[in-house]
Amino acid sequence: MTPSETTALAPDSLTAHSGVVSETEQKALRADIRRLSTMLGRTLSDESGPEVLELVEKVRRAARDSARGEAGPDVVAALLDGIDTGTAVLLARAFSQYFQLANVAEQLHRSRELRALRPADARPLRTVLRRLATEADPDEVADVLARAELRPVFTAHPTESTRQSVLGILRRVVDALDREAPDDELAALVDLLWQTDDIRPGKPMVIDEARNVAWFAARLGERTVPDLLGEFAREAAEAGLTIPDDARPLVLGSWVGGDRDGNPNVTPAVTREVLQLNADRAIRIQSELVEKLIFELSVSTRVMGVSEELRGSLARDRRALPAVHDRYIRLNAHEPYRLKLSYVAARLENTRRRIATGAAHEPGVDYLGAAGFLEDLLVVDRSLRGHHGARIAAGTLARAVRSARALGLHLVELDVREHSQKHHDALGAVFDALGELDRPYAELSREERRELLSGELRSRRPLFRRHYGVPEAAAPVLDLFDTVHELQHEFGEEVVRTYIVSMARDVDDLLAVAVLAREAYMVEIGDEPRSSIDLVPLFETVEELSRAGELLEGLLADPGYRQQVRNRGDLQEIMLGYSDSNKGAGITASQWQIHRAQRQLRDVAAEHGVRLRLFHGRGGSVGRGGGPAGEAIASAPFGSVDATMKLTEQGEVISDKYSLPSLAHDNLEILLASMLDASLLHQASRWPADTLKRWDEVMDCVSEAATATYRTLVEDPGLPLFFTAATPVEELGRLNVGSRPSKRPGQGEPTLDDLRAIPWVFGWTQTRMVVPGWYGLGSGLRAAREAGYGEELAEMREWAFFRNLLGNVEMTLAKTDLRIASNYVATLVDPEQQGLFAQVRTEHELTRRELLAVTGEERLLARHPVLRGTLSVRDAYLEPLHHLQVELLAQRRAAGEEPDPDLERALLLTINGIAAGMKNTG
Repeated sequence: MTPSETTALAPDSLTAHSGVVSETEQKALRADIRRLSTMLGRTLSDESGPEVLELVEKVRRAARDSARGEAGPDVVAALLDGIDTGTAVLLARAFSQYFQLANVAEQLHRSRELRALRPADARPLRTVLRRLATEADPDEVADVLARAELRPVFTAHPTESTRQSVLGILRRVVDALDREAPDDELAALVDLLWQTDDIRPGKPMVIDEARNVAWFAARLGERTVPDLLGEFAREAAEAGLTIPDDARPLVLGSWVGGDRDGNPNVTPAVTREVLQLNADRAIRIQSELVEKLIFELSVSTRVMGVSEELRGSLARDRRALPAVHDRYIRLNAHEPYRLKLSYVAARLENTRRRIATGAAHEPGVDYLGAAGFLEDLLVVDRSLRGHHGARIAAGTLARAVRSARALGLHLVELDVREHSQKHHDALGAVFDALGELDRPYAELSREERRELLSGELRSRRPLFRRHYGVPEAAAPVLDLFDTVHELQHEFGEEVVRTYIVSMARDVDDLLAVAVLAREAYMVEIGDEPRSSIDLVPLFETVEELSRAGELLEGLLADPGYRQQVRNRGDLQEIMLGYSDSNKGAGITASQWQIHRAQRQLRDVAAEHGVRLRLFHGRGGSVGRGGGPAGEAIASAPFGSVDATMKLTEQGEVISDKYSLPSLAHDNLEILLASMLDASLLHQASRWPADTLKRWDEVMDCVSEAATATYRTLVEDPGLPLFFTAATPVEELGRLNVGSRPSKRPGQGEPTLDDLRAIPWVFGWTQTRMVVPGWYGLGSGLRAAREAGYGEELAEMREWAFFRNLLGNVEMTLAKTDLRIASNYVATLVDPEQQGLFAQVRTEHELTRRELLAVTGEERLLARHPVLRGTLSVRDAYLEPLHHLQVELLAQRRAAGEEPDPDLERALLLTINGIAAGMKNTG
């Protein structure tokens, strides 16, 4: 790595992202895992009998010998052949809970290891801020610090297979380990874990998913976010930099309750319910801080003066809330800060009650959004600082101000997402009812729709008169837009101000949304232009990604849409989809087209004087854009990060990254530091233009060949049957992991188009083929080498983008095990379809060989022997679950439509266990 490519990240962040890697912490981790597994064995023996524990050990040893080549897979198969369902349940639970316990122990030791890797004087934020102070233009630094905004967005994408009751027990386990609790306390938790059902009794509702996200967001809001923002301000000051008082460097986002694409359970009523839940959590956090301030701020006017501003605000408060004055004036007559904050506490409670009951906002009595609440805190802050109280103000009050800016009274900012076709269907119903077109709206070409909608957006008339009635086919979409507008007025505009258009294929898809938003009074293009909503295209497939610049050019060239962007401060957000682009063209083309799309979008936005905010729709697995987020930011094209960034946090990634405050802090600090680094220290190319041009040619060659190989596999007519037979994807739908259906509506024989990207990745991962994480890259690298690009491939290891791609694929290849996969194929797939597995084997060997040739290593993860050993230990415990899953899948499919409920449960438990063992399944 060249010095210019050094970032604020920890050393070897790919490895740190993947698990504990130091010998010291590995030793401590192994000790904790032995302690927990011994307790689990004792629990199993006590509650199910010693013979069950003996069988578990027999299966584990046989699987270990099979993995080492000391015994064939038939030894394990013989132990499991014809296993009764009751015993299968016990075996599956034993191995699954081993991984659950091992994972939380690993989280604890990973957090300790990261603290050791990054001493106080080498923390990411400190490092990057010191570099900014010496290497960047001061005016540019000031501008970026004023505009900086990192927004992790929590989604309910169904890849978290562990139910919340189990996660709650595991959180208590890790807390007990951290406190070095006595054995009896830990053993009681292991007993409780065993006696808790691993499988959700029913499919979660959207509000259940919202409660889960709200739990994590509230924990972050109570501790991690204000702590990190305080450190940010202190580190900036020490570096001679200033964070403006009104900056919002860290904001939490969510899709839960707003993501309607493919989820019929997300209705306007559900969205309102979720916002009420989030607001309740946020107000409770702010109320606790205010109560603490009331206790602390005992400053008396008999000792110290206060500002006239504060005195005036107290007079207004008395008129608005006389009962509060009468209650507290006797005690706080000479303690104006306590009196002021008592009014604040009353308004917070009134706001909570208003939102819960749906009552109307009363100015002065309750808050509408966070602005009034924040201003009340700032009145106290200014008075304190103006009267020798700066050090007092820098304590709990500063924490409350940071919390108010980051969380507001809504906890998370909710994004709404809907499929582009829904908007055209609604507008089609409206235009057809008006009878103004010479043919049905659905028959118009995209260019004709663009012209029609562009004119409509700039017109001064309403599209239709509401009192005449709304066409039935348009009602659900119009109701959504009306609801968003109402919610902005009930909760404050900041509660929901992003509308994402999935499957955005052309300019008309965004113009359609702009017209609908105008009808709901959220967009105005005419004499008094205004807007309360960001309109965001989601480019999901490689086709749209390859045309990203062209599509943005078309949008910004439209006068009406350009005014909409101007209304939003000349800021355009674009979301980049990793999942569907990977599913359609493979990891190489997906990653390359996303990289190129960022360049195109950067250049087009600059030409139009528009700032760009990129929203990365990353999943947990490499096949869906997963991997170390800090390295991903560092590998983005120069100039593509401009002080602000959004990225999704999904499924099992949320609990893995955010369950422990120390891990949550570390993750958010890396993201924030990396965003600042990219915004100020990577605005120019780190490589000469001719070098990048040559590397682009190589990547085009790699991508083209990789895509052709990948599509040969996925377009094979036999693949849908092969995939559904070889993997437990059909059974995944019964695991109750999310409120959204795992399939799109379809009929007849299974097709890959019917299958969503998450179960696509989940299914391949369960069988250890992990096709979405590597397939095609080997063919691409070989094609480039055979085309004479061998020297360039060696040089490209210094290119952050290429290095990141290779590192993620290498990690995926290390988790791939075709020896295990062959058992799934041989047992479950019809012989006529098994030939596809030969293609998988061939490409796997080619990818492994070509990747090692480029990296110059003799084996995968050669640079990370401790990590390689960790994965080997996991494999020894995963193998029994794979053998058991194959046996149960065979029994389940032989049983027909009415399987034994215990058989069904045992099978679902193996899915849970393998998901826990692999860690990033979707």
